[in-house]
Amino acid sequence: MILTETPRRKLVTQLVNWGHWFALLNIFIAITIAGIYILNSPAPDTALGMVYLLTNWVSHIGFLTFFGFVILVLPLCYLLPNAKAVKITSSVFAALGLALLGFDALLYNKYGVHLSLNSAELIRHEAQTVIAQFGWQQWGFLVFLFLAWLSFQLVVANVLWQRINRLQKRKLGLPISSVFVGFFVASHTLHVWADANLYQPIVQQDNMFPLSYPATAKTLMARYSLLDIENYQQRKSLQFNHKVKGITYPAEPVYCAVNKTEKVLILTVTDGKLADSISGLTSQSSHFAFHSTQADGENTILYGLPELYHQALQAHLPILISLPDSMGLTISLYAPQNSQTQLQRFMTGWQQFNQSIQNTSDNLAIGFIQAQQLSDVLTPKVLAEYKVLVTDLNTQEDLGSTLLTNFKTNKSMSSQEDIAPTALNLLGCQAKANSYSTGTSLIATDSPKYLVSTQGNKVLLLDKNHKIEVMNNGNVEIFDLSTNQEVFSPIDTNLLSQGIKHLSRFSNKRSYTLPSN
Repeated sequence: MILTETPRRKLVTQLVNWGHWFALLNIFIAITIAGIYILNSPAPDTALGMVYLLTNWVSHIGFLTFFGFVILVLPLCYLLPNAKAVKITSSVFAALGLALLGFDALLYNKYGVHLSLNSAELIRHEAQTVIAQFGWQQWGFLVFLFLAWLSFQLVVANVLWQRINRLQKRKLGLPISSVFVGFFVASHTLHVWADANLYQPIVQQDNMFPLSYPATAKTLMARYSLLDIENYQQRKSLQFNHKVKGITYPAEPVYCAVNKTEKVLILTVTDGKLADSISGLTSQSSHFAFHSTQADGENTILYGLPELYHQALQAHLPILISLPDSMGLTISLYAPQNSQTQLQRFMTGWQQFNQSIQNTSDNLAIGFIQAQQLSDVLTPKVLAEYKVLVTDLNTQEDLGSTLLTNFKTNKSMSSQEDIAPTALNLLGCQAKANSYSTGTSLIATDSPKYLVSTQGNKVLLLDKNHKIEVMNNGNVEIFDLSTNQEVFSPIDTNLLSQGIKHLSRFSNKRSYTLPSN
């Protein structure tokens, strides 16, 4: 008996083959659109993170697009007997799907969220605002844009249909599918490892793409003693994101009065050695500096915040300067290495800076100077008229720094982040320091029992006896504060979590607050 292929079966075969090529082309288009997510997210800072980003980008977006083909286009190839109807319907689905992906990418770019039930209220509010501003020109443009996009899909569908026999001869299905499957397996394998090790360059990408649910295997690994689940949970609770996307500064409005008769002088030695004692000043014990570079040290003095936030603070004027300035106090700033635009109107040259201090005409004077310039500034008259803080930016392995003052302090441990709150407190401002700083005033009566800050990709917490370092994957090392030797004391997870929460209060989570009705 001779078996022949019926016209209906032949049409279905051609449509299925056409559908695969149509899906493949739209996969490449979707991957291109998804580049918006990558361009608007922090780039991984390791090679392994970049490998995961590439494999996850290609495989996840490819999978989403192919899944759309399987549930929407493939059934049409079997159910509709008309090739033209299949091409038109499939083009409509493709145009709508890719438009939806583009909208989601723009939503993620602006608000850091994806299309979901949780973001439905946000979209509704945004749509109401935008629609209220739309005229017929805007609606016409949107309709034209979609029709142009749909026309492109129709043209592509027809071109592929006309060349389907030629395309089938190329035998590219197996190599292309192997690449996507390989990328898919590689990305999920990398994520299983990264999740178990809390490897931040990979784990922090979890929410980058829509409908992303990377593989994890913590329970299975713990069952076979490949993962200490208790240690994992502890490290996870201590994770800290060092890539701040934005900052809320100050964390809440700062309201306070100032005393216009008070005068405060802050001198920071950036070059040369600061003596441990200077006539008329008292050395404060247990003072620490956490900065990695001189620029970070200067910003810590000015803002009272750790280097974690310094990049995000570039557009903000320090509260230490903006608040006294708004109250009409006279301010001088000498910082020859600082080029921040918003500080320029307060900058003075060395001669003018020193002269205004000698004339006691400034309420607040802040100078980043060389060690040999100290003797020119710290005259008996200045020490009598000003409340003086002198420190340095010399970085040491044990974090120890020098702080000299001519007033009584109440803290047994202090850091450079305490200088800005102290200066404002000395000027009469009684506002809560945690509104604008992670430090506290040196003259405040409530003294915290620990210091917490960041240095590079580490969180540092110092108590009376220990220095605790928390890496960005949650690993913890403890050192003796006096000898800087590693010790193996029990970890106080509650204390570390409290310190990390304190550091995080200024971080902008890119959350969206709905307007009140």
